[in-house]
Amino acid sequence: MSTEIRVPQLPESVADATLVAWHKQPGDPIRRDENLADLETDKVVLEVPAPANGVVREIKVQSGAVVKSGQLLAVIEEGAASATPKAASAAEPPAAAAATQAPAASTPAPAPPASGSNGGRDGGKLSPSVRRLVEENHLNPATIPASGREGRLTKSDVVDYLGKKPAAAAVASAAPAPTTAAAPAVARAPARPVADGARAEQRVPMTRLRARIAQRLLEAQASQALLTTFNEVDLTATQELRARYKERFEKEHGVKLGFMSFFVKASIEALKRFPVVNASVDGNDILYHEYYDIGVAVSTDRGLIVPIVRDADRKSFAAIEKEVADFARKARDGSISLEDLTGGTFTITNGGVFGSLMSTPIVNAPQSAILGMHKIQERPMVVGGEVKVRPMMYLAVTYDHRIIDGREAVQFLVAIKDALEDPGRILLGV
Repeated sequence: MSTEIRVPQLPESVADATLVAWHKQPGDPIRRDENLADLETDKVVLEVPAPANGVVREIKVQSGAVVKSGQLLAVIEEGAASATPKAASAAEPPAAAAATQAPAASTPAPAPPASGSNGGRDGGKLSPSVRRLVEENHLNPATIPASGREGRLTKSDVVDYLGKKPAAAAVASAAPAPTTAAAPAVARAPARPVADGARAEQRVPMTRLRARIAQRLLEAQASQALLTTFNEVDLTATQELRARYKERFEKEHGVKLGFMSFFVKASIEALKRFPVVNASVDGNDILYHEYYDIGVAVSTDRGLIVPIVRDADRKSFAAIEKEVADFARKARDGSISLEDLTGGTFTITNGGVFGSLMSTPIVNAPQSAILGMHKIQERPMVVGGEVKVRPMMYLAVTYDHRIIDGREAVQFLVAIKDALEDPGRILLGV
């Protein structure tokens, strides 16, 4: 029996998707729920699973094509052949085979590190989805720039590699596996030698996510009256409270006590006092949200995304920390869903993890405000008539001046500062 494979129903906010990679070709066996293809939307990479065991009979759309909800992608013949997958030894390059036998890397911190280095990936383990993607496209993982911690390769790394550099991928698949520690550096060298003094250029199309980010940032600046106000917060009390309980907290809840939960809780207390900061503009109306869905910006190799901690006011510190850590993990391995990224009433972004001392974040429309965290830096401060060294952080709130007055924005930021300088207020709600 023939079964048609169509593009899954895309959310209303997503008009189309790009088919970035096929994992099966005509004649290949496929198992039920095995990934057939990857679709890249403006926000995430979606998998297209097979509905039943069978054999791929026909592919209707080529890689790189733009597709819409319900469009026919492929046809499979159910039960026409064994669903046993092809042996990895027949398709897997030596480097990939070695990588699959190595021990797993440790879980990265919530903010993923910068991409580009892959020299230390010899001992890293490929996740099942990454290993399958590498095997089915006959790639050498040592030639693909990795963004994971300790040089770990993520699914997004491979998808971006396939989408941007098909020619490079073909070269990589034919290259022999590295035999020494220095070999990956050789494999990453440019395919064509560049003469000394040459002024080379390379044109690379934006990914859908990067293009969407660019579009939304321009729309926000064009449609909102954005203004930023600054303040600084002494994090002595928050640091002391965190240091006092962090070991017990991690032992009790299985997650580290970071600063993000403090900032989320402090922001919620301030939003309750100044509800217009949690509102949005809808035509000539102001839409007040009586719930607190807090977006937490996460940097990935593909660009910035903002997963949502829903009903954050009802969640404990531990629940918030677990959710943020889970979002970061899913963002790195490409498994984050559109639902995770939809909605939000207020956003927090932390440029401090990259060393930023001060910045002016841009509002994540249609929201009306965003809080910018920055680097914690010890500075001399006058406390009680004495100069003392204190852990200080500059805070920034960018807001839509159409509905939020400067007085409200300043007082909102002061409310966050007060809560963090005396974190007992967060627990007592005062």
